[in-house]
Amino acid sequence: MDDRIRSKLEFIYGRETGIDTSKRLKKIIEKWRKILPEIPGSPDGGVPADQGDAIMITYGDNIQLPGEAPLATLKAFADKRLSGVVSGIHILPFSPYSSDDGFSVMDYRLVNPDMGNWEQISAIGGNFRLMADLVLNHCSAKGTWFKQFQDGVPRFDDFFITVEPGTDLSEVFRPRALPLLHEFEVNGENKLVWTTFSEDQVDVNFANPNVFLEFIDILLDYVGKGVRIIRLDAIGFLWKEIGTSCMHHPKTHEMVKLFRLVLTETAPGVILITETNVPHKENISYFGDGTDEAHMVYQFTLPPLTLDAFIRGDATKLSAWAESLPEPNPDYTYFNFLASHDGVGLLPAKGFLSEEELDGLINAVKDRGGLVSYKATPDGDIPYELNISYRDAIAEDSLSPEMRSAKFLSSQAVMLSMAGVPGIYIHSLLGSGNWQEGVELTGVNRTINREKLSVTQLSLELDEPESLRNLIFSGYSRMLKARSSHEAFHPTAGQRILNLGSSLFALIRTSYDGRSVLCLQSVSGESQNIALPPDFSGAGFLHDLCGDRSIPITGKRVEMDPWQVLWLEIR
Repeated sequence: MDDRIRSKLEFIYGRETGIDTSKRLKKIIEKWRKILPEIPGSPDGGVPADQGDAIMITYGDNIQLPGEAPLATLKAFADKRLSGVVSGIHILPFSPYSSDDGFSVMDYRLVNPDMGNWEQISAIGGNFRLMADLVLNHCSAKGTWFKQFQDGVPRFDDFFITVEPGTDLSEVFRPRALPLLHEFEVNGENKLVWTTFSEDQVDVNFANPNVFLEFIDILLDYVGKGVRIIRLDAIGFLWKEIGTSCMHHPKTHEMVKLFRLVLTETAPGVILITETNVPHKENISYFGDGTDEAHMVYQFTLPPLTLDAFIRGDATKLSAWAESLPEPNPDYTYFNFLASHDGVGLLPAKGFLSEEELDGLINAVKDRGGLVSYKATPDGDIPYELNISYRDAIAEDSLSPEMRSAKFLSSQAVMLSMAGVPGIYIHSLLGSGNWQEGVELTGVNRTINREKLSVTQLSLELDEPESLRNLIFSGYSRMLKARSSHEAFHPTAGQRILNLGSSLFALIRTSYDGRSVLCLQSVSGESQNIALPPDFSGAGFLHDLCGDRSIPITGKRVEMDPWQVLWLEIR
């Protein structure tokens, strides 16, 4: 076992406990080495992914057929509609749960029987690179672990965090406008238990090495069942130390490094992604030194800045932020996304958008049927997240279906063109809108973007040539296939942001062998005449990868329609 593992465990737990924990961890690693198939990493190190990788994000029951397990329905739909379109599928938490649409896990080892079983999950992983969540900051207050903790079962002593009444917790970062502590009966006494996100989500205690070892075993169990990308959910909150913010604690970073080292020892081809919905600088801290923490981090600043660009028809702020990003690195990259099962976070836009521009986003989302969620701060509640279908946020319903799809697809092309691996929420890929009925049913803002779809009705709409679903899905599919066809879109290939006018998000991607693609995404509802950069202005024609056609060049300029996407190469 790597000596770095032992030294990190000693740093976290102290010498004696660290040495003991490393011995126990070695046994877990040896057990799984005998079970797991060989999962080699990238031959040159770095991120084991290429330009063909794109991940669809979905709940296991987002697509349903009466009388059939939703995971079986998802597999059949994916095999029919998504082969050659996306390479991977992220199934959001699929274990039995008690709240938060899966993120309050009751038993990590089981699959929710309402969705299906492990065999069906593994079957999806046979045709697609399977991604899953490790919800390791908290679990369900109704789950097996917490019940045993409450009953005083010795193995679960200190599995959760209790706090004495009157303890000063004012420094702790709060993600939601809810109490940090809730009272529970524990072994016959009332105790205050740490609950970062809700009363039903009790934080586990990683200061107890038994918790760490249990999650390592769960992680490798998932890998054994076919998972090849692991998302560390809400990782920034992991380590608690009273008197600090409890965000991004040094021991949290050491934990991420330990998970990475364990995967290197057992399954180096498995990708580790951290999920931290925080300002950009804090988010990218989870790259570590570039080789020792996450392979990928979520690009949380991208969704609000892209939304701002299309609402105002001005990509200046988006382009300036993108230009400030470090050069792509072969050792790590971004997980680019625009929509997810959650909303559009506002905190990552702080410092890039003015307060006036943030207010503009909030007002536009409200006008388009969306909602706003708030978080508690010492100065009161502040807007934290915009809850809306990304389609409806970008493309107002006053437009024709053709223009709505064009505007929405241009926003998605921003994500697809940038360095990184794209993560595409199912409702974006399928062109879904706000699910207002869902919010009325649950009373939860985030439900607006978590609709359950009938596969029968969905198929009818996808097969209708003039439907908005068809226009978006078919257009999205063309862009993904174009992206996978060119090495310039490799996740770590070169990226240069251009300034070709405020109505355009423009960049050049360059492959390792020097082949370049000029990516132009219009954020404007007006036609444009764009002056080409010198690298591309000498040809009479350029080839558009998205449309698989030649584009004439007149006077070193190219014409663009409203919200058009052009990915141009010289042939």
